[in-house]
Amino acid sequence: MVLSTLATYAQDQRAIDSLKSIIETGKHDTSICNAYLRWGEQIYLNDPDTALVLWQKAHDIAKENLDSGPSSILEKKYLSSFGEALNNIGYIYEHLGDIEKGLEYYRRSLEILKESGDKNGVATLFNNIAHIYYHQGDIEEALEYYNMSLKILEEIGDKKSMAGSLNNIGQVHQNHGNVAEGFEYYFKSLKIREEIGDKNGEAQSLNNIGTIYYDQGDNERALEYHLKSLKIREEMGNKNMATSLYNIGDTYLNMGDVILAKEYARKSMTVAKEFGFPDDIEAPAKLLSKVYRMEGDFKNALEMYELHIQMRDSIKNEETQKAAIRQQTKYEFEKVQLVKEQEEKESARLEAEVTNRRDNLQYSVILIAILVLFGGVLSLGFVNVSERMAEGIIFFSFLILFEFLLVLADPYIENWSSGAPGIKLLFNAGIAALIFPAHAFFESRLKGRLVKSSA
Repeated sequence: MVLSTLATYAQDQRAIDSLKSIIETGKHDTSICNAYLRWGEQIYLNDPDTALVLWQKAHDIAKENLDSGPSSILEKKYLSSFGEALNNIGYIYEHLGDIEKGLEYYRRSLEILKESGDKNGVATLFNNIAHIYYHQGDIEEALEYYNMSLKILEEIGDKKSMAGSLNNIGQVHQNHGNVAEGFEYYFKSLKIREEIGDKNGEAQSLNNIGTIYYDQGDNERALEYHLKSLKIREEMGNKNMATSLYNIGDTYLNMGDVILAKEYARKSMTVAKEFGFPDDIEAPAKLLSKVYRMEGDFKNALEMYELHIQMRDSIKNEETQKAAIRQQTKYEFEKVQLVKEQEEKESARLEAEVTNRRDNLQYSVILIAILVLFGGVLSLGFVNVSERMAEGIIFFSFLILFEFLLVLADPYIENWSSGAPGIKLLFNAGIAALIFPAHAFFESRLKGRLVKSSA
């Protein structure tokens, strides 16, 4: 699964133990690679630095196997895993605040997933890239990528993800004052979610439509949609019902109904405290402070206002702490990457040394063989052999010498010629031109010696 910037997953220890077992006992790299990816998905929200290490391992396994030239079936699997790992690493970089590097990994992943034909993965990547552009304030680019994601999802018929993309586009339009477009996309999203029975998504769409009506001052319609959203969330036991209760209370206050505003604000506070999220507590605390002040209950108004400030500061402190953790995680990852690069360089250097020693040994053996052959050639005048055999020995000796010179010069020829066949042929011909006169000279001299010795 390619991670989306809007996705959330809960950690499952049993699943993690199962994945560890696959890695320890797995016989095939495809299973091990996939296990690293799934393990990272389980922990990335709570432990992003470890998730990053796991995804890097999956990345390395997939790349190593792709470089070795697997079969077409395995190649497709490794391409998909490689693209997924790149995306997930990009996701971590994005959330570390390194947007440029996050985009770089997303784009690399996009190329790989396109090559592997993973349309769902490509759609998710378009969504992730759109999310970055949106938060950078580049609305046109964000909408372009959201729409590209939507188009692919429509082609493959992934209705749940389609509804999510439509909702995202609606939010972009709403937050930038394009109310009509916001309505259009929210209603399209709502229709699909109703069709497929996505209750949580349906409640989200109803809530979003309610907020547009609220912003327009249409309190009656806003209330209608917030109540519908609340009903579904209560049925589902969804923590977001605290948000729906707050929105209803805030709408009633806008309508001048202080009693109902207080009732729903209190309900919102009760649910928010049950789940314990500061941002859910902060909103009803602020609303209750307003209500109590309007009623002249200044003691409770002050108490709620102080709670509102406390939760607001808690959110800010949490964000500051998360930023510090992200920075530390970024530092640790970059340190790991630097160590890895140094290890790779050292490994390449040692491999080059081993190769050079092996080549030097082989060259020495060949050179000794050539010297022995030419020693034999030089002794031909003192040994009784036929003229034809002498010609054969001389020819074979110079052939070995020619091949040795070609092997010796090949790296330099490759460098000078840049691999061009025509230029390499000219270099080889030049070496042959140098060898030929020496061959003719030795052959004529030794033939003369053989003739004398036979006389």
